[in-house]
Amino acid sequence: MLEQLNLWYKRKFSDPASATLLVMVVLAFAVLIFWGAMLAPVLVAVVVAYLLEWPVNKLDKLGMGRTWAVSLVLTLFISLSVLFMVALVPVIWQQGVNLLTEMPLFWSKTQTWLLTLPDAYPGLLSKQDIDMALVGVNERVVSLGKDILSASLSSIVSLVALMIYFILVPLMVFFILKDRGELLGNLAGIMPKDRRLLKQVGREMNTQIVNYIRGKVIEILIVGTVSAITFALMDLRYSLLLGVLVGFSVLIPYIGAAVVTFPVAIVALFQWGLTADFWYLMIAYGIIQALDGNLLVPLLFSEAVSLHPVYIIIAVLFFGGLWGFWGVFFAIPLATLVKAVFNAWSENSLPRQSERQVT
Repeated sequence: MLEQLNLWYKRKFSDPASATLLVMVVLAFAVLIFWGAMLAPVLVAVVVAYLLEWPVNKLDKLGMGRTWAVSLVLTLFISLSVLFMVALVPVIWQQGVNLLTEMPLFWSKTQTWLLTLPDAYPGLLSKQDIDMALVGVNERVVSLGKDILSASLSSIVSLVALMIYFILVPLMVFFILKDRGELLGNLAGIMPKDRRLLKQVGREMNTQIVNYIRGKVIEILIVGTVSAITFALMDLRYSLLLGVLVGFSVLIPYIGAAVVTFPVAIVALFQWGLTADFWYLMIAYGIIQALDGNLLVPLLFSEAVSLHPVYIIIAVLFFGGLWGFWGVFFAIPLATLVKAVFNAWSENSLPRQSERQVT
């Protein structure tokens, strides 16, 4: 066993480029794990810069000049973001408050329905079983209410942090885009000289991350907009709030669509009951999910590296547990990074094996 491990280590890491790649990957993950929260504004700025690099580069090639191109693109991006926040965020917030206000009514109706189950299924359920279950759920609901209250009391600190984001992130995005060449040159200066595999992984990941972020933003906008319009046309309550939830659910493949189905179905069920309107809505929602998975995703992510669903779920659970929302958002690019690193090691070991066989 030890001999096999020794052979595997020599095959993968005897090349200095492989050892350099391993060290850099470990250092990068260590920085993110220990200082990720502190560096969050920088990471957000890098993500936004990735999104805006394409239009900036196009305008620069047309002769506008990089500084003017960065200024124009960043101004348009900030203007659209502010317009979104002014026009939609207050409506979404109000619908969320209204939904939370009506949650006790939803729960009361649910309890009434649960208490009818022992009469409908006397051989399977008893009133005592339902009462015990309701006591446990009520305790959990009270605890959840306390958590929400404590979170609302600490929202002032979060608001201050959000204001800092609004100031720091645009400034960093501007300088990252404007001085991109200089920053990359400085980064290359502190990197090891033997970085052949690092360049290979970097080229692959640069394409993958840009395509993923841009495609995922477009997917969120399309799915969220279509869902909100569909819910509004069918006169579903909280249509904008639920449309936004459906849009953001695409961040988590497979899991997100399954999770967001519950609030959509619950609101529709309490609004209409098990009527034709309820089933029409669920059919429309199913069509949206089917078109997203079978038409939109293949079009947007045709150049992305395919990952098995099991790997995607593992990546979402692992990185989401480490970094919360941003871990979920970057779960697929990070999983692709891990795959690219292993591919680079494997491809690097093949020539060395062939050289040994020739000699």
